[in-house]
Amino acid sequence: MLPIVIDTNVVIAALGSGGGPSREVIRRALQGRYRPLFSTALWLEYEDVIHRPLARTSTSIEERRALLAALAQCGQWTTIYFGWRPNLGDEGDNHLIELAVAGNARAIVTHNVKDIGHGELSWEHLSIVTPAQCLEVLP
Repeated sequence: MLPIVIDTNVVIAALGSGGGPSREVIRRALQGRYRPLFSTALWLEYEDVIHRPLARTSTSIEERRALLAALAQCGQWTTIYFGWRPNLGDEGDNHLIELAVAGNARAIVTHNVKDIGHGELSWEHLSIVTPAQCLEVLP
């Protein structure tokens, strides 16, 4: 299993898509092809998002909770021991880099490649990819 960090915006897109790349990334994680990494900060974002009214989804809160429960079962909780800050222009995204480094992730899967991929620090083993790129690069 390839360790990856799945940004909250990918989870939101997966809930609203009928079968796009974001949904396929989640599907592959649930099938055991990817091992999603979680930290407290990222999980709290997931929890916040599933309780918001989402315009592009017909899923109920119970279905969203079930999705998070399934992700929790196939993922890995990761403790972050070191903060790599300041790194990104948007302070709210730094926790994704820290999680990826702490968990030795192969990629951060996000729709926000522009901001997350242009930090002050970089790691050779870590890719910042869109869901579509993830499906190509990490089959």
